[in-house]
Amino acid sequence: MKEIKRPLPRVNELDTKDFWTATKQNEFRYQQCDSCATVIFYPRRHCTGCTSGKLQWKVSAGKGTVYTYSVVRQSYHPFFRTVAPYTVAWIDLDEGPRILSNVIGISADEVSIGLRVQIEWEEHEELHIPLFKPA
Repeated sequence: MKEIKRPLPRVNELDTKDFWTATKQNEFRYQQCDSCATVIFYPRRHCTGCTSGKLQWKVSAGKGTVYTYSVVRQSYHPFFRTVAPYTVAWIDLDEGPRILSNVIGISADEVSIGLRVQIEWEEHEELHIPLFKPA
């Protein structure tokens, strides 16, 4: 039987290419505006606070807190159907970015708002996916 693989993002998108390239070194990069200090994630070419184009890349330590979450019990995508139920959560990283990802390593009923988590990288040939496990 053929292994069903996780769908992966495109690594050649202009705005997100640098982010995905850095994941190969297990680095979670986000941007911060030089003009107004707004933290920006998902990567883009301008600040979402002041529209400046003066953005610097920063590297997160990969630790954060579950802001909110949902448990997916049924999925129609072949890959996700094989891993349901699974937890999808908005994670607030300590440096300021908020990312939508999966909480792994614990059952769905153990996940809670405020749970401290850290990145666990899922490795693929072209990129690594940032998932989160309890810290």
